[in-house]
Formats: sequence, C-alpha cells, structure tokens
Amino acid sequence: MIDPSEIELIGKWEYIDGKLVADSVSQTINRLISGGLVRVGSSKDGWSTLYKDPDDGRFWELTYPESDLPGGGPPTLTWFSEQEAKEKYPSATD
Repeated sequence: MIDPSEIELIGKWEYIDGKLVADSVSQTINRLISGGLVRVGSSKDGWSTLYKDPDDGRFWELTYPESDLPGGGPPTLTWFSEQEAKEKYPSATD
C-alpha cells in the first residue's frame, strides 16, 4: 500500500525502444486503483476520482494532469484531507 509519509505519487511515461511505457510509479498507481484503494466518487466533470485507503482511512484523488497527452497522460495520486474530500466530493464522503 501507500507509505504513511507519502502525500503524492506522480507517475511518468518514458519512451523505451520507441514505445511509451509507464514508469514504476504509474504502475504502482494502477495497481492501487485496481485493487488496493476503494473508489468512493468522481468529480462532476469526470476528470478526477476519489479513493479511500481501507487500511488507514486516508483519501486519495486520482488525476491525469498532463491533459495534452493521450488519455490525459500518466496518473497522479494526491492525498486529500477529509475536509478537502468533503468539499470536492460531498456525496462520496457521507
């Protein structure tokens, strides 16, 4: 899972042999959202998703900040306080 000291995981894509490949952080994020974290909501615009860590109760927002790249680019997971989560995703934190 995510180390308690971490507050942001920023994925990157790398060109290897002419192909765009997800780095290890992107792969970790993909594993977390596929099985470790629990999806609890998404933003109204659909560009970000809120997850909750079942082990420690922390909230994490998944975004794709490099919107100029295909699929929005590599993923980023950012820790959200409970207050931030309630403000941006009110129905997901009730």
